[in-house]
Amino acid sequence: MSTPTIPRRSWTQRYHVKGIGWTVLLLVLLVASAQMTGVNVGMFFSNLGQFTNLLVRMSNPAWDYTAVIIQPLLETIQMAILGTTIGAAFAIPFAVLSASNLIHNRWLRGLTRLFLDLVRTLPDLLLAAIFVAIFGIGSTAGVITLAIFSFGMVSKLFYEVIETIDMGPLEALESVGATKITIIWYAVLPQILNQFVSYFLYTLEINVRASTVLGYLGAGGIGVFLQRSLNEFNYNQTAVIILATLVVVLVIDGVSNHLRRVLL
Repeated sequence: MSTPTIPRRSWTQRYHVKGIGWTVLLLVLLVASAQMTGVNVGMFFSNLGQFTNLLVRMSNPAWDYTAVIIQPLLETIQMAILGTTIGAAFAIPFAVLSASNLIHNRWLRGLTRLFLDLVRTLPDLLLAAIFVAIFGIGSTAGVITLAIFSFGMVSKLFYEVIETIDMGPLEALESVGATKITIIWYAVLPQILNQFVSYFLYTLEINVRASTVLGYLGAGGIGVFLQRSLNEFNYNQTAVIILATLVVVLVIDGVSNHLRRVLL
């Protein structure tokens, strides 16, 4: 009985030449990028004391400020829910038109994806500045901004999920002459409902955080109070705002996990 021969590794495999080479190349690119963009890494460490000082000043939250931010925090949540719901509702048909396994017309699919790419190209801060100039200071500009942002994000994630579904139920319905709407309703949506809910809640979580930043531009919500506390160096009030936003994000994350378990 012959003994099995153990395959011999090449010297590049023994000494991990490829891994070391890619690591060195990445480090060289990082150093070169830092030099080209003028990033001073030493400044980060030299100013680390200021960061620590800021955390110390925020370590004693002004809990009595909670009563002041309850209403703007609720407005922020309402803005996020409205914007996410409107954006996700409009994203569904565009996601269907972008899915290659449902739409076989390349021109229609390509134009739809190009439109979605253009929507995702626009930064939310730019959209907020434009809509504040159009509609004035208030939550209307914030809701429209979050709706457009949610539309671009959810549509991208949604059509990628549609392209991974099982085509068996679709082919079965097509064989009996079902219409496209019937096929989408009974064969597509049941397969992607749990992912859609997960992406919806994930986008809602992002919008809650984003709406606090949009308040800097006058788009309503708790961001106005965050800007005021920072401008007045009331970091104890800033800490309360950050903690309140954290609680909202944790609640949304808990609801998302619960719904995911229920749907699965």
